[in-house]
Amino acid sequence: MISVPTAGERQILLTGAGGYVGGELRKRLEARHLPLRCLARKPEKLGEATASTKIVAGDVLEPGSLQAALTGIDTAYYLVHLMEQSNDFAADDRRGAENFATAARASGVRRIIYLGGLGDDADPELSPHLRSRHEVGRILAASGVETVEFRAAIIIGAHSSSYQLLKSLADRLPVMICPQWLNTPTQPIAIDDVLDYLDAARDLAPGPSRIFEIGGDDILGYGDMIREYSRQMGLERVLIQVPVLTPYLSSLWLALVTPESFTVGKHLVEGLRNPTVVRDPVALKTFDLRPKGIRPAIEQAIAAQN
Repeated sequence: MISVPTAGERQILLTGAGGYVGGELRKRLEARHLPLRCLARKPEKLGEATASTKIVAGDVLEPGSLQAALTGIDTAYYLVHLMEQSNDFAADDRRGAENFATAARASGVRRIIYLGGLGDDADPELSPHLRSRHEVGRILAASGVETVEFRAAIIIGAHSSSYQLLKSLADRLPVMICPQWLNTPTQPIAIDDVLDYLDAARDLAPGPSRIFEIGGDDILGYGDMIREYSRQMGLERVLIQVPVLTPYLSSLWLALVTPESFTVGKHLVEGLRNPTVVRDPVALKTFDLRPKGIRPAIEQAIAAQN
C-alpha cells in the first residue's frame, strides 16, 4: 500500500529512474532526502531505496497501474522514452503519455515536468524521433495539468546514448568516413545542467503550461564534438566527409562500430540530421542558470566514466 503524504509535504514521483537522466536525478533528489516515489515496470532493477524513497510497480502502458502510484503526488517527472523497448516507439510513447496524463489529472497532480527534444516543429523533415518527443509534450500539456517541458539536444554525460556514440566512434576509428549529418548544428548540454533545470522547475511560480528550450554555451556539429573528445583523450583522428550517407546506411555503420543497437542508432542518426539549437532563450531569463560549453562538458563526462 502507498501511503499518502501529510499536508505540507511535496511528494515527488519520478518515472524513468532506470534510464540515465532519471537515474542521475534520483541520486540528486535522494541526496537531499526529498520525499520521492519511483515508478518502475521492474522495481527490483532500481536497487535499494533510501529512507525518503519508495519504489512502486507501474507501467505507463498499463493505465490501471498508475492511479495508486500518483495518489498524493505534487510534482511528477515524466522521463519515459520507449525507443529501446518497442517496435513502434512513437505509438507506444503516445499511448504511455495519454495514460499518464489522464491518471495525473484524476489524481490532482499539480505539475508535470517533462524532458523532450529540440527541433523545429515547422520542419517537414523533422525526424520521427523528435516529432514523437514533441507529441508527448503536447499530450501531457493537454491534460490540464500544468506541464513544464524542457527541450534539449544532445546530453553530454558519461552514460548518455549520444555521448557513448561519439566516444565509441572516436575510440575505435582512427579514420572516419563522415556523413553530412556530422556537420548539422546542435547545441549540446551537460548532464548536470539538465539536472539543474529539472530540479529548479519544481519551484517555478504557478502558471500555464510552457516550453523551455535549453542548451549549452556552444553551437557546433557532432563531428566537432568527436574532435574535442579526441583532443582531450590525446587521440589522433582523421574525419573524411562524404557527400551522401543515408540514415539507413549510417545506422548500419554505427551498428558495426558502436555498442548502440541498430534500431537505436538509426533513430539517433535521424535526429542528428535536424538542426537542434535553442531558438527561444526564455529559459535563460526564467532560471538563474548558465549552462557550460562543450569543453568542460566533455571534461566532466570523461572524469565520470573513469
